[in-house]
Amino acid sequence: MDSYEWNKIAGAVLGTLIFALVVRFAAEAVFEVQKPAKEAYHVVGVVASASTSATAPAEETLPDFGTVLASADVTAGKTVAGKCEQCHDISKGGPNKIGPELWDIVGRPRATEPGFSYSSAMMSDHSPWTYASLFKYLKSPQGVVPGTKMSFAGLSSANERINLLAYLRSAADSPAPIPAPVKSPPEGTPAAK
Repeated sequence: MDSYEWNKIAGAVLGTLIFALVVRFAAEAVFEVQKPAKEAYHVVGVVASASTSATAPAEETLPDFGTVLASADVTAGKTVAGKCEQCHDISKGGPNKIGPELWDIVGRPRATEPGFSYSSAMMSDHSPWTYASLFKYLKSPQGVVPGTKMSFAGLSSANERINLLAYLRSAADSPAPIPAPVKSPPEGTPAAK
């Protein structure tokens, strides 16, 4: 081969590289990728940056569970539970999936399902799952328990969470009692603080 052939080959390789770089820069400009707030999977040996910490959700007024659970729609809650059943089993004696089995979850101590490997963040507290704690957790799992393995974004609708709690309450041999409704003070008297 003479030098003219080598020049053509080198020009073709350089032209291809320049074309690939131009396409890459154009694609990055058009399709700007947002960095996720939290990594989905942690790779051992890779140090997470300080900006990946989850922020706590804004405080929300808790409903009167004695009132709202009594009138909640269990059927609608079962429909909402379809989102949960992607990762959890809700049947009695069901298997642990990506997440632990949720039969009889209301009132059960946190992170105690046998045979499931919980994150250290979840294992740090074994308080029972109350209606209030589940209501908050279902809104923002990462905000309530930073570092939990549960990657679900949460349910922003309070009504969906109430219906889901009513359904989860029914998924037990002995459903957890519904608390008594909060009595409001008689008209004309100042509210207790």
